[in-house]
Amino acid sequence: MLLAGLVWVVALLTAASFVARRWFPQAISAHAARFDSYFHVNLAVAGIVFLAAQFALGILIWRYRRRGQPARYSEGDNRIELLWTAATGALFLAAAIASARMWVDVHMAQPQPGDLRIELAGKQFAWNVRYAGPDGRFGRTDPRLMNDAAGNPLGIDEKDPAGKDDIVGSVLRIPAGRPVVLLLHSHDVIHNFFVRELRIKQDLVPGMEIPLRIQADRPGEYEIACAELCGLGHHQMRSVLIVMPPAEFDQWMRTPRSWGEPAR
Repeated sequence: MLLAGLVWVVALLTAASFVARRWFPQAISAHAARFDSYFHVNLAVAGIVFLAAQFALGILIWRYRRRGQPARYSEGDNRIELLWTAATGALFLAAAIASARMWVDVHMAQPQPGDLRIELAGKQFAWNVRYAGPDGRFGRTDPRLMNDAAGNPLGIDEKDPAGKDDIVGSVLRIPAGRPVVLLLHSHDVIHNFFVRELRIKQDLVPGMEIPLRIQADRPGEYEIACAELCGLGHHQMRSVLIVMPPAEFDQWMRTPRSWGEPAR
């Protein structure tokens, strides 16, 4: 009986530690809040199954404890095996269906006409951001023109009129409450765009342009980290996401800049 009680107490303390823990930092978007709700539902279901299994284990320990009788064995019950296998499959399938729309809305949503388009490029071991400027068009780029020392890390062709007003920097600024499409590029190896408060991670693959639709509703500064091991300087590959009130963002976009001047 003592061992059965110990199993129950340990199971209850373990479940309590999971309930008391704060799992995530503050959510700054509707997607992040939705992600948290799905996580907590899954955690609750797993916790109920865990407690039920440990309670049943305690009962079996107490019921079949040694009483000086000959040992017995069981070959199992195929009906019970089939029942809990089917129940496990149903739980996994339900979780996958429930969360599929949330994943699709971020990773496969088609850009809309009113979305702000921003290029975000990763390379060992830095992030570069480009805005289309007042004309709404990105300038032509050429990898042969890429030169960090000359203030042209993305290789924008200064002969292309569309690129004259492009804004380039190392910090990602977006307006609060407005959908943004990030056009993700990698110049060397696989990197990963990760912002904890958005609950979003997306790989950047060399040779591909990957659109990622995001929206942040709470102004503030949040870390952008590379979540894919990309070389010896991987730990240094960080930037900042600055979510600004819409009026401040519009004013920042209209600030006059000379060619090649980094955005601040």
